[in-house]
Amino acid sequence: MAGKVFFSVSMSLDGFVAPDDVPLDVVFSPGGQSDPRVQRWMAKWSELQAWIFPQRFFRENLKLGEGGEEGLDNDIARATYERTGVSVMGKRMFDGGALAWPEEAPFHTPVYVVTHEKRDPWERPGGTTFHFVNDGIEKALDQAREAAGDRDVRIAGGGTTILEYVNAGLIDEFTIALSPVLFGTGIRLFEGVDSDRVALEPVRAEPGPRATHLTYTVRQR
Repeated sequence: MAGKVFFSVSMSLDGFVAPDDVPLDVVFSPGGQSDPRVQRWMAKWSELQAWIFPQRFFRENLKLGEGGEEGLDNDIARATYERTGVSVMGKRMFDGGALAWPEEAPFHTPVYVVTHEKRDPWERPGGTTFHFVNDGIEKALDQAREAAGDRDVRIAGGGTTILEYVNAGLIDEFTIALSPVLFGTGIRLFEGVDSDRVALEPVRAEPGPRATHLTYTVRQR
């Protein structure tokens, strides 16, 4: 039996999944830390993701040392990782991650990158291999499903890529970690959603100490 296609993201209370756009080559450049735009971006991003940074599983997966919190937030982070057989992401997320991830990228599965670029697979230590698909989101998902077998496919991001899959009717369910922060401006995940086509069914709401986790199934209207 084929697994599900899902995504899981952190979102601010006012609906943003990322701060205002800052070029990634600026964010991760040697002089980026002194740029006020980067400082604001990093402060907001850190607040948005504050629920996951202290978790034991997060620290284990990124080899940040022993210790960390346990509880609902940690269980959800671990379960998300364990259900994922393959990840799919857009080129912008890959470009940013390639600058920020450690040598042993944190996926430990095949990853399919939706891009216009033709490129050979890129194998990383620890079981992560990036495959580059240049003929659309559906072809990338077809390859991901085949590689995942009966496990689930996670659409990892970014927001534009997730929305493309939502509007194409290719998402089965998703979870939002609703963080207690307000951005005011930024990148909205559902900006441009095809609301005439996409409808949601609530599955569960789980209040954690640092975020509230909301899970929905997706159906065609």
